[in-house]
Amino acid sequence: MYLKENLKLLRKRRKRSQEEVSKSLSITRSAYNSYENGVAEPSIQILIRISDYYQVNIDKLLKVDLSHISEIQLSQLEKGFDLDLSGTRLRVLTTSVNTDNEENIELVPIKAKAGYTTGYADPDFIRTLPAFNLPFLSKHKKYRTFPISGDSMPPVLDGAFVTGEYLVDWNHVKNGNPYIVITQDDGIVFKVLYNRIEEDGSFLLCSTNPMYEPYSVKAESILEIWKFVNYINPKFEEPKATETDELGPTLRIIQREIGLIKDKVRNIEDRIH
Repeated sequence: MYLKENLKLLRKRRKRSQEEVSKSLSITRSAYNSYENGVAEPSIQILIRISDYYQVNIDKLLKVDLSHISEIQLSQLEKGFDLDLSGTRLRVLTTSVNTDNEENIELVPIKAKAGYTTGYADPDFIRTLPAFNLPFLSKHKKYRTFPISGDSMPPVLDGAFVTGEYLVDWNHVKNGNPYIVITQDDGIVFKVLYNRIEEDGSFLLCSTNPMYEPYSVKAESILEIWKFVNYINPKFEEPKATETDELGPTLRIIQREIGLIKDKVRNIEDRIH
């Protein structure tokens, strides 16, 4: 248990004396001192008061060495956010493996998209997903591919499939980078993220399409976060012509014709030699 270490740490961070804390808890200074020194253990009633005073739940007070967590997480705890900021509740990630005992890349089909938020931790559900492997991706990381709908994230088109790398610690989200976010309410969304955990325990989700407004999602409502790796578009999108790029399609036709002519010249030269 880490109670004595945590009590001392939390008190000093608040710049309070043992006398001040003990008065707030309605106990004697000597009693509180004995808790900090590990000489005595508080009753459950006193423990509840301590938990309320520091706004840290009893489980964390007893089982987590708060000196070893990040400053962001500790700050959030002190603000009353008892959140799973690093995604530790998701660490038992359900996966599938191939015949060589290597992790597959599971693909969530369109039909399975709606059920993913309830089945993501169910081994039977994960086993039903199509699986494949990409040799250019690391065998030491976990990947999954998700269907994307809508036009909020160009150049990724509606109907595309986006592959993400499982993110263990959500504090490692890099502002301005794209991620796949799984929430209970919104399901699977593909957005550019901004980490606001330190400010209010949330993430800001933005689109690359300026027609869509940014919105915030509380960290506690997020089930999984996957870092963008690559995507497959369902069709080829012609670049949009601008005033200075009207000849784009014509130039591509000319390039193709030049290539065909070069091939014919090579064939003739080969026959001559």
